[in-house]
Amino acid sequence: MTDFFTTVPGPIAYEGPDSDNPLAFRWYDAARTVAGRRMEDHLRFAACYWHSFAWDGSDIFGAGTLDRPWHREGLDPLDAAKAKMAAAFEFFEKLTVPFWCFHDRDIAPEGRTFKESAALLDEMVDEAQGHMERTGTQLLWGTANLFSHPRFQAGAATNPDPELFAYAAAQVCHCLEATHRLGGQNYVLWGGREGYETLLNTDIGRELEQLARFLAMVVEHKHRIGFDGLILIEPKPFEPTKHQYDFDVAAVHAFLQSHDLIGEVHVNIEVNHATLSGHDFAHEVAVARAAGIFGSVDANAGDDRLGWDVDRFPVSVEQMTLGMYEILRGGGFDSGGCNFDAKLRRQSTARDDLFHAHIGGMDTMARSLLAAAAMLEDGELAGAVADRYAGWDDDLGRRIMSGEETLPGLRDRALGVAEPGRTSGRQEALENLVARYVERAR
Repeated sequence: MTDFFTTVPGPIAYEGPDSDNPLAFRWYDAARTVAGRRMEDHLRFAACYWHSFAWDGSDIFGAGTLDRPWHREGLDPLDAAKAKMAAAFEFFEKLTVPFWCFHDRDIAPEGRTFKESAALLDEMVDEAQGHMERTGTQLLWGTANLFSHPRFQAGAATNPDPELFAYAAAQVCHCLEATHRLGGQNYVLWGGREGYETLLNTDIGRELEQLARFLAMVVEHKHRIGFDGLILIEPKPFEPTKHQYDFDVAAVHAFLQSHDLIGEVHVNIEVNHATLSGHDFAHEVAVARAAGIFGSVDANAGDDRLGWDVDRFPVSVEQMTLGMYEILRGGGFDSGGCNFDAKLRRQSTARDDLFHAHIGGMDTMARSLLAAAAMLEDGELAGAVADRYAGWDDDLGRRIMSGEETLPGLRDRALGVAEPGRTSGRQEALENLVARYVERAR
């Protein structure tokens, strides 16, 4: 450990719901068995490198506010990167989070050429390996930053210039190999600028074909190097571009189907991105599960009153319970997990604020898991859904779905029967049911 977080002795421990210790877990008990698995194995928590350590608190209206010594002017970039990494792994170890996630440019500075950048990344991957072996922290996923540098102003895979496509491909190739070296369990492609601002200068069909080819090349290289993790796309509707091609899970699913990538590419669902697309967390998980492309989750929260990606830490047990219920109902995580792609508020400048934020997020997700597991075990909600669709298991429903019925045949049938009855959807009663599970989750 280093001495960056001197006010937090660590490790953060579970003390139970009655604890008033702000630096302890009240709900996250890693070793507790829930629905046949350890809580730690259900949730598979990860801390992200970018918001917590690479970001200085700056926004489009003001300079950085956070106390991050490695951002001071005049520091050697590689020395600063190593100091940042030491602080990050001190945090991971004290928080007892089992996983971390990174972009290539989070952990290593950019060089003057791609060759220099690749060498710097290799050096920092060696550094990370040492920290991981010492702390036992594992890598949930890695990803390449294909959006910050001016070269990517018009996108990466969808760039109108093939030279920029080639540069992005080289960067992903190297980052995927780095992720593999670190034992990463997944690899994420966040298409930060894979979209368009205006149709006046955009050929959508060409750009979608480029994106499909890029993904195919990533999949090919995954198999070439023996990487066993999932390749994940992270849907987002807009920001920074006006319209992203990976708008939501349904759009990604349609794209993967049309380019024969089903089974090779899955999704990493961010809660705040679901909000921006006009959906909620549970909806996006349910759609991904139904399509067979669910992979992992970025656990954060948006703000319904703001139209951009605020990346708050999750605090709503009810919202997260519904999403966790869909995850559990589909069998839970495989190689994925709950990554806190969330950041402090710019005024939260104390170093230990980073612990308070993650402890609150982890407790929120743990209590959500308890409520969701109880809902699943009791089966009352699932039973209500099954009752609503029960007719499809009867004779008429089976004949329709098997293809035995035709439109004329169903018309002839309707001419001889009475008006069909209606059954209540009982939405309010089911909302009250969920509220009761959330309230008594312990």
